[in-house]
Amino acid sequence: MVAAAVVLQFGCNKNLDPKVYSSLTSANAFKTKSDAIAAVNAVYARLKGPAVGDNFDYWTVRHFALTDLTTDVGHCMYGGDPGQLSLIQWNSSNGLIAEDWRQIYKLVANANNAILNISAMKTITDAEKNQFLSEIKFLRAVAYMDLTDLWGPVILATEKDLVDPNYTAKAKVTPLADIEAFLINDLQGAIATLPVNYDAKTFYSTSDPGRATKGAAMTLLAKLYLRQHAWQKAADMAKQVMDLNVYQLYPSYSGLFAESNKWCSENIFSVLSDANVNGTELLNHFGPLLHPVLTDRWQYYAVTWDFYHTFDDADDRKKCFFPSYMGVDGLQHEEAPSLGATPPDGVFYMPDVATTKYADPNSGKTYYDGHSVDILRYADVLLTRAEALNELNGPTSESISLINQVKDRSHAKELKLGDFTQETLRDAILQERGWEFFYEGKRRADLLRMGKYDKVVNAYLTRIGQTPRVQLPRDQYFPYPLNQVNVNPNLNNSGRQE
Repeated sequence: MVAAAVVLQFGCNKNLDPKVYSSLTSANAFKTKSDAIAAVNAVYARLKGPAVGDNFDYWTVRHFALTDLTTDVGHCMYGGDPGQLSLIQWNSSNGLIAEDWRQIYKLVANANNAILNISAMKTITDAEKNQFLSEIKFLRAVAYMDLTDLWGPVILATEKDLVDPNYTAKAKVTPLADIEAFLINDLQGAIATLPVNYDAKTFYSTSDPGRATKGAAMTLLAKLYLRQHAWQKAADMAKQVMDLNVYQLYPSYSGLFAESNKWCSENIFSVLSDANVNGTELLNHFGPLLHPVLTDRWQYYAVTWDFYHTFDDADDRKKCFFPSYMGVDGLQHEEAPSLGATPPDGVFYMPDVATTKYADPNSGKTYYDGHSVDILRYADVLLTRAEALNELNGPTSESISLINQVKDRSHAKELKLGDFTQETLRDAILQERGWEFFYEGKRRADLLRMGKYDKVVNAYLTRIGQTPRVQLPRDQYFPYPLNQVNVNPNLNNSGRQE
């Protein structure tokens, strides 16, 4: 809670004392409303990464390595840590596993510090205090949903640990059920407190799109209920979001992800960026390799050809890729006609296909970009309710209609009620979620929730000539990062993939 002072020393002259320009301590911090707002904003900032100039952590690139590269959707042509994840060959020393853990827990640490100190403030109103605390608890819930999706039981750290006299003890892993109960309580409190939007400017001087809202807390809670297979609660909570009447699908799928579209009626909770102020490196990591328009991009996080071909040609979502182009290397970049085929002169066979989702060809060409990343959006609410209703009652006209709303936006072929059983509609919902949310941090959780992770990913690996490696329950969760295990032996990887 005490930041280091900034000092300037002049050589070795002992007659000159260090000049202290600023000294932020527990005694002079958290005194004003501005202090509280700064603390809240610092927690939001952790969704993006450590600092401007290196913004490719957590929800602005690296998180996708765990959520999408490790499925049938994502592929990385490079070796090292992402290549291991792409081929389901990771272990506890994988650097991307360690980095995601570290960055998510940084958000938790900032949140806990802010909750502790804002709770003790006497210079803000109760309404302001409740608002700020609810925003922070929602953000902490986002972090713990991600942690538990990826690692299952983890260490539940809260603001109470900061005043625990035994804080140096090695923390123990908290059972998943206890973490989920904690999150449900926090999210219910946030729902009761947070506004639908900030247009009234009660707490902030602007309408502040991107802040946590009642709808965001409801949506996250619906997704938690869905993960628990608490179908009725998930269906009811999704309906409450719909009944707010503040969200609707954006008219076009490609337009939803355009760099210029920072915020729209489909956004429920997103990470916002501005290329000139706090840009990210999404375009660098997702952009096509050696492309004539989006030059100097890396195609680090790409989509498998196998998944690309599951789209119907009429589906607008299939148009969000770079399947063929003349590269700046003078070669025609395209898909190989068969596995292992040798390209003829003048052709380069791409091992995967880049997506426009975070590489808008109509955007700026700068190194840092201003793409938003949607953590929660309205299409997810519609498909969440459809999935829950199917699990409760099998196919119904409402569940089919909800799915078709999402399909219609992309001009995809609609579903017909009479064509499905509960099991086949479950598969259709899983496929629809894959098409709609690729590289939005949801694929692995979706596959696991529906009990399909091993079947879908192993079938994909077999089709591309790789060894099917997924084993459940072993691979339900990632191993705890080795560097964390070395610090805290309570993070026992026995029974997890090594």
